[in-house]
Amino acid sequence: MSQAQFIVSVALVLVMVGLSLMIGGLGSFWERKISAWIQDRIGPNRVGPRGLLQFMADGVKFFFKEDIIPANVDKVVFVSAPLMVLIPAMITFAVVPLGRPFIWAGEQLMFQIANLNIGVLYILAMASVGIYGIVFGAWASNNKYSLMGGLRASAQMISYELSLGLSLVAIVLVAGSLSLSDIIAGQTGYWFGVLPKWNVFCQPLAAITFIIAMFAETNRLPFDLPEAEQELVGGYHTEYSSLKFAIFFLAEYINMFLQSALAVILFFGGWQFPGLELLPKTLWVSLLSFGVFFLKALAFMFLYNWVRWTLPRFKYDQLMRIGWKRLLPATLANVFITAVWLAVTA
Repeated sequence: MSQAQFIVSVALVLVMVGLSLMIGGLGSFWERKISAWIQDRIGPNRVGPRGLLQFMADGVKFFFKEDIIPANVDKVVFVSAPLMVLIPAMITFAVVPLGRPFIWAGEQLMFQIANLNIGVLYILAMASVGIYGIVFGAWASNNKYSLMGGLRASAQMISYELSLGLSLVAIVLVAGSLSLSDIIAGQTGYWFGVLPKWNVFCQPLAAITFIIAMFAETNRLPFDLPEAEQELVGGYHTEYSSLKFAIFFLAEYINMFLQSALAVILFFGGWQFPGLELLPKTLWVSLLSFGVFFLKALAFMFLYNWVRWTLPRFKYDQLMRIGWKRLLPATLANVFITAVWLAVTA
């Protein structure tokens, strides 16, 4: 790694740490505003102009609330569990291509913290680690509702991670690489001169199954069975309060943004936009491409909230049936068809 690339990577680390922390607060504010809009309410409107500082007030509230640790819990695991969820979510951004590469002093620099050639495997590995924090926190709480939520989360993770991984296999076959940068580069150009060469158009089934699975992976409605309030009080975080609950809350929104960013990279061209490839490879164009990428990810964040206030929660048997009897056979068939098509057209 050159010195210039190292400086860019360090700068991006600082940017993504700050952005990740903002996503949790602004994500909750945005969700409350969208829910108010859908339900014809006003939403947060007291703290700051149009309620824009409400998320800061919520953060201060969490910081000063009493930190209660129930009796008869495993304190070491109970305290460390929220961090086991948050840290994998934050370090996963290391391999996400945030913008278009740019030329600086005659050298091409990546707008990315680390350009791993196994970026897809890295993201899947980090996403799998995050579930341990939920399960450990649920077990350490010594609460039957928390334990039930943790068991639901682990079963749900196993069921839908298979479909999510197989939908990625189809994209890897098409791109011929596990690098996220190569996957984005493979979506450059146009079909018929007008249609962007994004994977969503050649792999629509993989895109649909991935989007459904990402809702289940982040425990969002209609797949929020691990924390169903009507059944489990609060699920795996029932016994958590103060900053530890806030960390669980923050990790959920970071994971939502991460899955949104991954959907954009795999199926919607990443930072690419029609006409952007014609511009020179300068730093300003890279910053513009980062804005395009961020807006695409925000569109999926809006989809999360739209679905939450539109669809009812599935029953647990329905959730399992969809994962094992619908998505899994569909993704297996899609991988087989893609492999045969690539072999025939090679």
